[in-house]
Amino acid sequence: MYFTYILRCSDDTLYTWITTDLDRRIKQHNWEIIGWAKYTLSRKPVFLYYFEEFENRSQATKRELEIKKMSRVEKLNLNK
Repeated sequence: MYFTYILRCSDDTLYTWITTDLDRRIKQHNWEIIGWAKYTLSRKPVFLYYFEEFENRSQATKRELEIKKMSRVEKLNLNK
């Protein structure tokens, strides 16, 4: 399984990416465990705002690109 997810950072920015393990990835973004999460280093804590589950990486990446093209308001409305 793959997940496309949106994080809400402490500076109120939104961060979108994909992963196979949401729990681990959020811990990496919050620097609770070692991992690549440069963008969120100065924006922690981060919180999972939204996610979708996909069967493969291709689907998750396609959705990630769709979300990244959305306006902030559209992204915030995904969670309603």
